[in-house]
Formats: sequence, C-alpha cells, structure tokens
Amino acid sequence: MRVWLAVSLLAMAPGLAAEDWPEWRGTGRTGVWGEAGILETFPAEGLDFRWRKPIRAGYAGPAVAAGRVFVTDYADGVERLLALDEVSGEALWAVEWPADYTGLDYGSGPRATPTVDGDLVFALGAAGELRCVRAEDGETVWRTDFQKDLGAELPPWGFAAAPVVDGDRLFAVAAARPGGKVVAFDKRTGRELWRALSSEESGPGYSQPRIIAVAGKKQLLVWHAGAVAGLDPDNGELLWEQPFKIRMETPIATPAWADPYLFVSAFFGGSRLLRLTANGAEQVWAREELNVARTEGLHVLMSAPILDGDYVYGLSTNGELRCLRLADGERVWESQAVTVEHARNASAFFVRHGDRYFINNDRGELIIARLSPQGYEEIDRTKLIDPTSKPGARRELEAVHWSHPAYANRSIFVRNDREILRASLEPR
Repeated sequence: MRVWLAVSLLAMAPGLAAEDWPEWRGTGRTGVWGEAGILETFPAEGLDFRWRKPIRAGYAGPAVAAGRVFVTDYADGVERLLALDEVSGEALWAVEWPADYTGLDYGSGPRATPTVDGDLVFALGAAGELRCVRAEDGETVWRTDFQKDLGAELPPWGFAAAPVVDGDRLFAVAAARPGGKVVAFDKRTGRELWRALSSEESGPGYSQPRIIAVAGKKQLLVWHAGAVAGLDPDNGELLWEQPFKIRMETPIATPAWADPYLFVSAFFGGSRLLRLTANGAEQVWAREELNVARTEGLHVLMSAPILDGDYVYGLSTNGELRCLRLADGERVWESQAVTVEHARNASAFFVRHGDRYFINNDRGELIIARLSPQGYEEIDRTKLIDPTSKPGARRELEAVHWSHPAYANRSIFVRNDREILRASLEPR
C-alpha cells in the first residue's frame, strides 16, 4: 500500500506528468508547452536524438498522443497517414489514398497537422481528402473529399487548415459550395451538421481554426481570405465578422488570442487588433503598409504571432522579429537574430515554455530565448534538422524547414522531407 501510494502521489505531482501534443500547436492550439523537467540549455555535443525514421515529403507537423506519433506525407501521387511508436519510432500502421496535386503550388506534400481526439485521428490532405481513422489500427471510419463531394475548388497552395474538434463535432475549413466555407461534421460518422460562410465571395485561406472562449461562451474562430469571423459552434450562426481582405488571399498565420484581444497579421495585409465580446468584435487599431519590403509594423507570413502582456511579438516580412505595443501597434524593437538571414518568407515557429520560448527557425535550428519589451535574449541554439524544402526565393542555404514540431513527453518531434525524429529535451 505504501509503495502504491508513493507512486500515485508522484504521478499526480504538479508538472511531473507527461504531456501530449494532439493537434496543431498543442492542446487548444495555444502554442504553450507546460511540462516541467526540461533542460535550461542544450548539451554542448548537441541534442540527444532518440530515433530517426525515413519519411516521404510534406510540410505537415506531427501530432503526439497516447504513445503514438501521427504524421502525413506524400510521394508519387499518394498521400499517407502514418502512426509510429513514440518510444521506438517503429511504424505501427499506415493508410494511403491517391492525391491529385495538379495545379498545386509548393506541391511537396500535406500541410495540415493531424488532429487526434481520443480513439480517432483526423487527417487532411493538400488536395482536400479528409480521413477519420481509428488511432489503434488506422482503419478508416469515414472520409470525404472537399473537391469531389463538397464542390470545393482547390486553393493555389492547397488545403492547409487542420480540422478542429469540440465535443462531438469536427469543424473543417472545407470551402464547400454552396455556402460552406466552414463545415461541421459529426466526428464519429462524418454526417454533415451545418455549413457557414459563403465560399463564393472569397477563398478559404490557410489559417488554422480555433475554439476560443469569449466571456465564457465558446466561439469557433475562422480567419478566411475575406474576413475574420466568430461562429457559434452549436449551429454555425455568425456571431461577428470583421472584413480583412488580403492580396493573393493569403491569411496563413494562426491569430493570437488573449482575452479579450485577438491579433491578426498577414504578409500583404499588415496587422490589426480586435477586442472581442460574447457576440461582437470591434477594431482597436489597424496598420497596413503597402511596401512590404520596408515596413515599420508587423507583416506576418506563417509564424503565429504572440500576445504577451502589453506587447505583441512576431516575425515580419523578411524574418525580422519585432515587438509592438499592444495599445497602438507601434514598434518597440526588432532583431534579425532568430532567422539570421534577411530574406523574404524567412520563418520560425515559437512555443512558450514558462518564461521562455522554444523556437525552430527555417534553417533547421532550435533556439531557447526570452522575449520582453527590453529586447530579444538568446539563451542557446543548436542544430535540429536539415532544411530540405524549396524556398521559392533566394536563400543562403538553398532550402528551408517549414514544419512545426510537436513538444511532448519532454521531447521534440520534428520532420522534413526525408526523415522524422525524436530528440530528448530532458537535462542530462
């Protein structure tokens, strides 16, 4: 009994429990990692890589849940969802389907991180194939094709918004026609429950939907190519909408949310801050500069910006990390240190861990840093993975790494176009 009690207390001790990463940017899509027992600096000899396994091409980051790693990839006209053993990296199962990438720009592979909900895994391919499979064995429970079954048109850069679960419903930015930019499904059967927002007026964009709570009421947050909107998850009712049209229909970065403020930023559209209520939204300020090569504010491309207290942090057009005042959007400081190279589309992904951030840049490096109104404070930096993707713009390394890692069970899980790996982030 004493042994059992000791083990039970240890398991319940604050911060000692392991933590999964079941969807895009972790539980709730917050980009926050809460595990204790994580290293303060990197080993001088580099990270402790527990395993490396070959993989096909793709941008989609992995999800980690219940001892398994789920990731999608692509080769020779076939997309695939893989399940790997978290400890060994050995393949447990794979499910494949044909995918037509004709007309798809940056056609290396899937973009959307799998979404894991209990015994189900939801995977979205770049051409619009949505699969619900059993986590245990990969058996397909239901499927739908956004183009063939829902009348969607293929966006220029493919379908990228990972579906999100709330209760018994699964929400997808499906671009269905008519009237179904967002579609709600019964997560266990695939039965369509409701549609919302016109697909005819603007494209779906590439930003990830989120469930947020505003004044104690849930909202489904969707940033599409015409506006930012809040929907009632129960029935798809439009609670509020703020127009935000962007050149080339490129809302990409996940909006930053810290009640009651929502911050959205686009490469071609600049930034704006909204204040949300249970049934509405008002614009606090907006800042857009037409010359994206020379900006004072924040023009984010892929990297989710951060709301932290009275300040906003994010990567702008050429990889400049900038700090803005939340109150008015004025710039406080900037640093090129994270991305090193001043180059168009330079990117990095930020995950908060306590009072610091883990940052993986597109050079394949992992950084630990602190961000404050006083400036960027780098603690350490190490090699994480080789960049393998074509950048579409001149780059020093001739390739980039544009995949968001998963942080789970005191480890980082990350992939490129050739391999997926697990590296320990426990102190040695």
